[in-house]
Amino acid sequence: MTSTSSEPGHDLRIGHGPGLRGGVVIPNHELRERFSRSSGPGGQSVNTTDSKVELRFAPLQSGAFTDDQRSRMVASLSQRLVDGDLIISASEQRSQRQNRVAARERLVAILRGALAPPPPSRRPTRPTRGSQRRRLEAKKQRGQTKSGRGQVRDLDA
Repeated sequence: MTSTSSEPGHDLRIGHGPGLRGGVVIPNHELRERFSRSSGPGGQSVNTTDSKVELRFAPLQSGAFTDDQRSRMVASLSQRLVDGDLIISASEQRSQRQNRVAARERLVAILRGALAPPPPSRRPTRPTRGSQRRRLEAKKQRGQTKSGRGQVRDLDA
């Protein structure tokens, strides 16, 4: 169902799925990567290599999506967009290449969630006759229990 190609330096291929009938190919030139020193794990070598990856993608200017898909993304990603760009950072790995792959995979997951159609609205149902009858019987039983409480009457009087 979901085939993706997140190889750095190539076009990003997102396979078909909910909201993506034929899949999508995002051209590599629409993805901008920036590298910096990572503060994450890696020991001494992390200080000398630029292993942190910041992946930027402008979904509203992308030619890979239809107008309907773009409007769905705007509604879904409006809180995450910074100046129209979706920014994903990855610094978990020591290797820059692994962080590039991780950032691309995260981008795919975010776009899949943004493009998925909303779930169908709930159809209200009516309670069954049996459940209505049981509810009323329980109310009567509870009322009888409560009516048994109260003032104690002296039978001798």
